[in-house]
Amino acid sequence: MITAYTLAFGGLLLLGGRIADLVGRKRTFVIGLIGFAAVLAPSALSLLTTTFTDPKERGKAFGIYGALAGSGSAIGFIVGGLLTEYLNWRWCLYVNVPIAVIAVIGALALLHDSPGRPGARLDVPGVLLGCGGLVAIVYGFAEAQPRGWTDPMVLTLFAVGVVLLAAFVWWQTRAPMPLLPLHIIKDRTRAGCFLTMALAVIGMFGLFLFMTYYLQVILEYSPVTTGLAFLPLTAAIITGSTQIAARLLDHVAPRLLMAPGALPAAVGMMLLTRLTVHSSYAADILPALILMGLGMGLIFMPVFATATAGVAPQDSGVTSTTVNTSQQVGGSIGTALLNTVAIWWAAAIMLLAGLVAALMVTAKPPGHGATQEAPVPEKVA
Repeated sequence: MITAYTLAFGGLLLLGGRIADLVGRKRTFVIGLIGFAAVLAPSALSLLTTTFTDPKERGKAFGIYGALAGSGSAIGFIVGGLLTEYLNWRWCLYVNVPIAVIAVIGALALLHDSPGRPGARLDVPGVLLGCGGLVAIVYGFAEAQPRGWTDPMVLTLFAVGVVLLAAFVWWQTRAPMPLLPLHIIKDRTRAGCFLTMALAVIGMFGLFLFMTYYLQVILEYSPVTTGLAFLPLTAAIITGSTQIAARLLDHVAPRLLMAPGALPAAVGMMLLTRLTVHSSYAADILPALILMGLGMGLIFMPVFATATAGVAPQDSGVTSTTVNTSQQVGGSIGTALLNTVAIWWAAAIMLLAGLVAALMVTAKPPGHGATQEAPVPEKVA
């Protein structure tokens, strides 16, 4: 079920982001809220990108966004636990409705955006090649767990995914209106942010699933208690994003937050490798969750802010999409991969994320002459 959702979501994000650029981000944001489609996430992030252009205000806005993006899953565990234990698991699917209604009203009243690009056309071959390649690779990771890494179907899926993505890159150099303009990912800093996000989330999402099983099956926690057990992780992510990263990003280079952030997150994961059937929450699990949360908060906020800085307004949707795609595909791979290999790999992948950030993200502090200028704000529709 998890893989099916992330396949549909992650595979269609590129399409959703480009639609947001073509027809208007406010419009697609509202449509996404009503339909919970793959246009919602890129529309939200691109609206944030074009609305907040002052470095200080941008830091605060992305600090809040990073906190919500990183802690949303943990909050979902709490709400899901309450609904499952006291009502029915089906209510977990209805809980989005009142939230979406409030968000639609707020969007119509408060959001401003350009109406889109008249006469613009969608890159249909790019959609088929890019989305098809992502779906094939993620599905291959999902099937590796039950079938084995050498299974013909798994190998075929990986091969098809690589071929489709290679064809996608080739086509983007020739398409009149490419789905993903290659100058976006050719930028070293931006590419480093995308890769850092993907690697960091691979480790984090796999652990969410593993820890849920551990708390409920091994320690025999109820759904509500399991959800509450993740609360310190949520608090730590919010603290790392809003109180540390958001305050420092205007003064230090992004990689000086992202790379060090990977260290406590990796240490937290290493602590979890010591878990046994007799482990204590306070002594063995809580310290790990706090370290992971602080580390992820230091990664998420600078990634979102840096990856979307300096992008032309007409490309803000597809740039935001690429960040979200890195997050969702990383989550899909992490869920599949870390059910197959030992948990030590999660820590290693997190350290690799820190190394990538240190080597590739070369942007300067936004408040001290950064090479990437904030995007020019668009006219209010």
